[in-house]
Amino acid sequence: MTFNELLQFVLQHSKYPLAQGDVHATLEAALHERHHNSLVGHVIAQMYLNSELTSPEGNLDRAQAIKALGPIRLYYMKDDAPVEGFRLVEDIVHKIDGAYNDEALRLK
Repeated sequence: MTFNELLQFVLQHSKYPLAQGDVHATLEAALHERHHNSLVGHVIAQMYLNSELTSPEGNLDRAQAIKALGPIRLYYMKDDAPVEGFRLVEDIVHKIDGAYNDEALRLK
């Protein structure tokens, strides 16, 4: 699954309003710190940057996606971090699992 495909799934299924336009516009806004919700923008940007992909069209497996979220989860688990950030990251983790579960079912 590409990063864009994964982000599309997360945007469609999250209980939070993450999208700022389409997938490309959302990622661009996040990477350039122009997302309408700075917390959401930070999480999306870090998710992409930590994935170490050179393009959002690059393939990302489940392990890479969860590993990319590791530093973000740790950041939002700190005592002085906003609780909303932790809840957002946890929701995204669950959506990522859902995306890869759906993909596995489609491939069977």
